Amino acid sequence: PSGEAAAMAITRALRASSLRPDEVDCVVAHGTGTQLNDAAETTAIKRALGEHAYNVAVTGPKSMVGHQLGAAGAVSAMTAVLAIRDNVVPPTINLETPDPECDLDYVPLNARQMPVRVALANGFGFGGQNGVVAFRQFEDA
Repeated sequence: PSGEAAAMAITRALRASSLRPDEVDCVVAHGTGTQLNDAAETTAIKRALGEHAYNVAVTGPKSMVGHQLGAAGAVSAMTAVLAIRDNVVPPTINLETPDPECDLDYVPLNARQMPVRVALANGFGFGGQNGVVAFRQFEDA
């Protein structure tokens, strides 16, 4: 996979949410932990976020809970919401030697306390089924 359709899904989620790529603080990756899919998702994030991709904390919750198949999107969405609420990006556990093609900040091994105002939750399926949801911190008016 080239990551092109996944990048388009990220771009469309940002546009639908009136967000700019440089506003994203965290991406909850689909992150299956497979060489082909993780490299394609890395490419997609870089295509959609440009140089800002290197400033974004990316986490892979499947490293902790496995692949929940039909429930994976809900778990990713909840992870994004909790990252915003708690200002903590959960770790990608067991990530000791990243693939050189996966050169983003994958928050390896330990959770990171940081401001999270905007988080994306990626869901990329077999056959080109791609979904991304964007969450923004609620601000009292």
